[in-house]
Amino acid sequence: MRRNKAATITALIGASVLALTACSAGTSPAAKDTPSATAEGDAAKPNVDTLVMKAAFNQPENHPQYIVLDELGDKLFEATDGAYDIEVFPNETLGAQRETIELVQAGTIEMAYVGGSLLENFNPDFVVFNLPFVFDSPEHQSATTNDPEIVGDLYSSLEDEGIKVVSAFHGGVRSVYNAEKPIYTPADLEGMKIRVIESDTNIEMMSLMGGTGTPMGQGEVYTAIQSGVIEGGENNELIYANLKHAEVAPYYSYTRHLMFPDYLIISPDVFDAMTPEHQEIFTELLAEARVEEAKLWKEQVVEGIKAAEAAGAKFNEVDTDAFNAAIAPLTEKKLTNDVTKTIYDQVRAAAK
Repeated sequence: MRRNKAATITALIGASVLALTACSAGTSPAAKDTPSATAEGDAAKPNVDTLVMKAAFNQPENHPQYIVLDELGDKLFEATDGAYDIEVFPNETLGAQRETIELVQAGTIEMAYVGGSLLENFNPDFVVFNLPFVFDSPEHQSATTNDPEIVGDLYSSLEDEGIKVVSAFHGGVRSVYNAEKPIYTPADLEGMKIRVIESDTNIEMMSLMGGTGTPMGQGEVYTAIQSGVIEGGENNELIYANLKHAEVAPYYSYTRHLMFPDYLIISPDVFDAMTPEHQEIFTELLAEARVEEAKLWKEQVVEGIKAAEAAGAKFNEVDTDAFNAAIAPLTEKKLTNDVTKTIYDQVRAAAK
């Protein structure tokens, strides 16, 4: 639901500071009272307290992931007779993604969208989905990263740390962009500081690609490029257009080096407090949301490219074989145990 969030945001910022300091293990869900019927004929209808689950998001309100989660809130409210709702806070309102994971762990907020590589910081085995060329298509990615037979044990491994992964969404295909020149080979990236999501894997990957990986929050990237702190970033066309990075980094080069998922995480305490019926409803609605998100993504990427070109962006293809060869050693190096090797083999088998 689209709401006036000003008062809520102010309260959350204060609560966030306290939560990150105290690292409280409990949850303190926000509820709103649904007026009960007063007519004599409706006397049997119980009072309902709606749990409004706050969800942190680092992209704008026109992003497919925002749209489907906002709509899911409406559907969840209706399907659970007002027991649950979702309020999505976009544009890093509640902090950068790493911070919002901590807020979920502390119980300050109930949910957050987070980039795939960030979960490596809690279990290194998540690296298996963050390696180059793991997935052949968005459909292949969605099917495998939401298959309990493949991901069940991996996702449940974080619950003791206050993180429950409830869905994996397509997060686009990432390529490199910069302020200086078109990139064709890894040699062209030499000396360039490129923003990456915080993880050792991403930093090492960018090094193999020829640049220097520089972790920072998404909200800092525009100013960092504009001021020369970094030369560029790496992301999909949609985020590149939505955040207007074409204005400061007009050279977008199709390295297509990553297609890692974005995870929707929830506090395990909140999920476990749901009745089995409500858990089933929530899970089914998430499956519908993934289908809708994929459809919206394709449509918006086409429009995003047009908008970026209007802002001055120049898109170019690269020497794909050169980048493939440069990055390939990372996969072998990172698949270091039976868990990651098994998952990788299952994902690749599903592509055939």
